[in-house]
Amino acid sequence: MRYSPESLEALVQTVESGSFSGAARALRKSQSTISTAIANLEADLGFPLFSREGREPVLNEAGQRVLAQVNEILAASQRLDELAMRLASHIEPRLSLVMSDFWQTDHHQRLLERFAERYPDIEFECMIAEDEDVVDLLQAGRVQIGVIRTQPRLPQDIASARLQVQAQMAIFIHQRHPLAQLPRVEEERLRRERQLRLNTWLQSGERPGGKSWSAPSYLLLLEMAEQGFGWSILPRWLVTQFGHGVLCELPVAGWPQNIPVDVVWSKRTPPGPAGRWMIDALRAQQPD
Repeated sequence: MRYSPESLEALVQTVESGSFSGAARALRKSQSTISTAIANLEADLGFPLFSREGREPVLNEAGQRVLAQVNEILAASQRLDELAMRLASHIEPRLSLVMSDFWQTDHHQRLLERFAERYPDIEFECMIAEDEDVVDLLQAGRVQIGVIRTQPRLPQDIASARLQVQAQMAIFIHQRHPLAQLPRVEEERLRRERQLRLNTWLQSGERPGGKSWSAPSYLLLLEMAEQGFGWSILPRWLVTQFGHGVLCELPVAGWPQNIPVDVVWSKRTPPGPAGRWMIDALRAQQPD
């Protein structure tokens, strides 16, 4: 390739992050490395890609056209890497999967039964995490595959595919709470009570408004709701399987909801054949 993959990745990440420093953090490199990679790419192309008049780099017209081609090149490179893995059959000795605990254990059990039969000698690890934590684990190379509720936006170096199986979520509260006695609960009334929610806002920096307590997993939120500390949005299956019959599903307009789910993995360190098999198996799973 005439243009280095590092320079192409630096371009895409700089545009996505909005700055050289943001791209450096996302790619875990120094800012000078990113700036040099962009400068080398501009030198190879023979024209500038960014307008540097303001504080942050902004793509010029030529840069916008180049970016579209670069995205195609990187996508083709990813497909080639995946094909090479499949053809070479270099099966990885270890595979790590991270998922949210909204993911129904029935789906997980069937998947692992097939995986154990096909790859009996691979060391396998399963972890629980939510949202941005899943992405962080993938980018750090700590895990190879994640199952996550569909995010509004993912980093450029994270690939995703939509699953056919969704997670059904509902609003629950302790059955002795006054709200549990109402035939219908308005959202305005709900907001006056304490919400138990995931603490993924810690990563985003967007502190939730109103009264709220937080926890890192749905299982902990389930326990807090059962102890009467407030209401929470929980996976229906989790309440059925691990609850103790003390929670009531609230009749709120628009609920329950089916939440779309994605399987995600790193483009920079894509899974090997066993990981690709797991991704394909996840995508092939049918709703019950």
